[in-house]
Amino acid sequence: MRIHFIAIGGSAMHNLAIALHNKGYQVTGSDDTIHDPSKSRLEKRGLLPQEFGWFPEKITANLDVIILGMHAKKDNPELLKAQELGLKIYSYPEFLYEQSKEKTRVVIGGSHGKTTITSMILHVLNYHDREVDYMVGAQLEGFDTMVHLTQENEFIVLEGDEYLSSPIDMRPKFHLYKPNIALLSGIAWDHINVFPTFDNYVDQFRIFTDSLTNGGIMVYNEEDTAVKEVVESSEHPIKKYPYSIPQHFVDNGITYIDTPDGDMPLEIFGEHNLLNMAGAKWICQHMGIDEDDFYEAIASFKGASKRLEKIAENKQTVVFKDFAHSPSKVKATTEAVKNQYSNRELLACLELHTYSSLNAEFLKEYRGALDKADKAVAFYSPHAVKIKQLEEVTEEQIANAFQRDDLIIYTDPKEFKEFLFSESLKDKAVLLMSSGNYGGLDFEEVKSLISS
Repeated sequence: MRIHFIAIGGSAMHNLAIALHNKGYQVTGSDDTIHDPSKSRLEKRGLLPQEFGWFPEKITANLDVIILGMHAKKDNPELLKAQELGLKIYSYPEFLYEQSKEKTRVVIGGSHGKTTITSMILHVLNYHDREVDYMVGAQLEGFDTMVHLTQENEFIVLEGDEYLSSPIDMRPKFHLYKPNIALLSGIAWDHINVFPTFDNYVDQFRIFTDSLTNGGIMVYNEEDTAVKEVVESSEHPIKKYPYSIPQHFVDNGITYIDTPDGDMPLEIFGEHNLLNMAGAKWICQHMGIDEDDFYEAIASFKGASKRLEKIAENKQTVVFKDFAHSPSKVKATTEAVKNQYSNRELLACLELHTYSSLNAEFLKEYRGALDKADKAVAFYSPHAVKIKQLEEVTEEQIANAFQRDDLIIYTDPKEFKEFLFSESLKDKAVLLMSSGNYGGLDFEEVKSLISS
C-alpha cells in the first residue's frame, strides 16, 4: 500500500507514519516545517521530506491513501489535488479504525488522565509480555514509538482524544473508533474554540458512550458527576463498570495503596493518579490480566512523559514538570504535589498557553485551581495572544480569575526566569505546569539549580 501524509511532522502523524513504515507500507509525506523530535525520528527511517513545503506534483493517481493531519488547511495544495483526483482521504483516527476493524478496540477517553491511563495499561501489558497494538500520546519507557500496528495482535489500545479529526472532518477523534471496551476518566470543559458551551462539550462524551459496540464494556469514574450522569443515563446496550479512588495513605513522601496482599508502595502519587490506576486496573482485567498481576506490574510504573514528571531532586528540593493546563488538571496536579509534600512549601508556576486558557471568558474556570500552592505564579505571553488572534488578556483579568490576592503574574520570559532562578528552593516543592516552555525556559538549566 502506498500512503502519503499531508502534514507528516505532527506528534501523532509522524508516529503513525513510522508505524506504517514498520508494517511494510510505502510511506511518503509533506509538511511546511518539522521540528525535533519528529524531524530526527523521520530522518532515521528515511521518511523525512527532502524539502519543506507543499508539492501537488507528489499527489498522483497511484497513491492508495492520503492521511490528512490537523495542521494542514482546507485549501492545502496537496489536499486540493487529492480531492481533484478522487483519492481516498482519511483523517488520522479514521485510518486507525481502518487498521483495527477486526481487532478488539480499547479506547481511553476523558478530559484528563487519558495519556496516563493508556500508559499504565501498556506498562502492565508490556511487563507481562502481552503484545498489543496501540496509540498513545506520550513516549513511554520501553516502547520505541507512540503508535504500533500489526496484522496479528488481537487488541488495540487507543488514547481517545475529543479534539477534531481533520480540517475537513469536524468530528471528535474518539467518535470514530467504535470501541468494544472503553473508559471515561472525567469531564471538564476544554477546547472552547471548538465546543462553545459546557453542554455542547458534554454531548461529545454522550456520543462517545453510544458509539460503543452493542454489548460493549464502559469503565467509568463514578466520582466525576458529569461522567456518572453521561454513562448511567445512556440507554445504549452496554455493560457499565464504575471505579473510584482506592484506599491509600502517604507515609514519608511515599503513597501506599491497600491490596489483597497488604499495603503496596507506588512510584506515582496524587488522588487523580490513584483514580487513573483504578480505571486502568478494570481495563486490564477485561483484557485478561488478573488483579495480582496488575499490582505486581503497576508498582514499577513511574508515570507518563510530561505528566507529573520529576525532573530534579535532592534532600531539600524536588522539581516537577507537568503538561497540565486546563483548570481541572491544574487543580488536581497542584493538590497532588502539596498532599505528597505537605511539610514543604509549594511553588506552583502555571503558563497560560492554550486557546482556552488565554480566552478572557474562559479564565474564570481557573478559580481556586492554584489554592493549594503556598506561592503561585501565572505566566502568559501577550505575543502568544496576538498569534492566536484572541482578545488581549490583562493581568487584572488573570488576578480576578484565580481569586488569589497574592498571585504573581509575569508576561516577560526573562523576568520569569530571573524570579525562578533567584528563589530560595530550600525545603520547597516546585511545580512547573505548561504545555509550552514559558517563552523559552531551558529545563536542563532548571535541573542545574538542584545539585544532586
